[in-house]
Amino acid sequence: MDNSGQRQSDNGESDRATEPEGGKQQPRPREAGGGFLMGRPFGVPVYVSPSWFLVAALITWVFGGQLDRVLPELGAARYLVSLFFAVAFYASVLVHELAHTVAALRFKLPVRRIQLQFFGGVSEIEKETETPGREFVLAFVGPLLSLVLSGLFYLGMLFVEPDTVPGVLLAGLMISNLIVAAFNLLPGLPLDGGRMLRAVVWKLSGKPMTGTVAAAWSGRALAVAVLVGLPLLTQAGGLGEEPQSFGSVDSLTDALLAAILAAIIWTGAGNSLRMARLRERLPDLRARTLTRRAVPVAADTPLSEALRRANEAGARALVVVDGHGTPTAVVREAAIVGIPEHRRPWVAVSGLAQDLKDGMRVSAELTGEDLLDTLRATPATEYLVVEETGEIYGVLSTADVERAFVAAMARTPARPS
Repeated sequence: MDNSGQRQSDNGESDRATEPEGGKQQPRPREAGGGFLMGRPFGVPVYVSPSWFLVAALITWVFGGQLDRVLPELGAARYLVSLFFAVAFYASVLVHELAHTVAALRFKLPVRRIQLQFFGGVSEIEKETETPGREFVLAFVGPLLSLVLSGLFYLGMLFVEPDTVPGVLLAGLMISNLIVAAFNLLPGLPLDGGRMLRAVVWKLSGKPMTGTVAAAWSGRALAVAVLVGLPLLTQAGGLGEEPQSFGSVDSLTDALLAAILAAIIWTGAGNSLRMARLRERLPDLRARTLTRRAVPVAADTPLSEALRRANEAGARALVVVDGHGTPTAVVREAAIVGIPEHRRPWVAVSGLAQDLKDGMRVSAELTGEDLLDTLRATPATEYLVVEETGEIYGVLSTADVERAFVAAMARTPARPS
């Protein structure tokens, strides 16, 4: 299953492979919540989640049982062949995700990472597309590549004997990629077909939010259909199998699988809707309105004097300037709080200031995702906000932005109205 979509997340751990030491290859690093780094195609890190090993073992066991019926002469070696199939199948899933990634990069959309996990893969694209046409293309290229792979595996089957290891592997990969393509084309978020439906409704209505609502509700309807329909279909032998009796091990397994798939689709649809509603409110995050008024002070100014000037001016922040009035640092609010009042006349503001680095000067005109992206690029507690002319407008506190962001989320209903 493909859950490619837009996610915004960050952590401070390195995702680079450790250097060999003493001639020995060091273990691949793990990212928190990411998994094991496997490579960087097109500059995008690819992680394998620990849950993949569970599904690889499951595929190996199930496919091994099928091989025992088709090629009983393999014996225990069938599990080695099955493991190869599991790896090859997820390599196909990776190609599916790379298709999304290449399209996103072509549209100048940043891709944080690709993650292979229990039910397929996820391409973490950090921004929304600007047009419904690009949204449709970005969603469609994944299933398209899966269909292409299925066709290539079918062509490969024409050159091998069907009752051989290559023949069985190619047939399995052909069918599995066909299933991946068909499943992802179902019209409901968070599947690719849901994003294609969103693009179509967006184009017809002219409103991306309308497209998201339609695709999200379609995804929830799809989740209910999977939960109810898949067990009934397999119980009736609708997948080319013998009819199953209710209560059998196979029917219970199908019901559990249907419940897991339905939960993933339902949750993904809800999350897509929630994020879309949040993005509608992101423009309310404006650097100009969140900025605290600041007063400029010299580096050797006592803290008590600087605070007195700020109080007189009705300001809530301090900016350190040089002899020419050029800002050089921002006084940290947390550092001020940590200085007892009786010591403030003896402490210079320079000892409590953070030097301005590249990226810590923020335009007062920034809003929404552009503002969040700018702050994320250069983590700090305070930023100097300047006008387009370069004049000091004030100081932006990360804490103020976080409170505004949380408030925006609180106003975002988890369920569509």
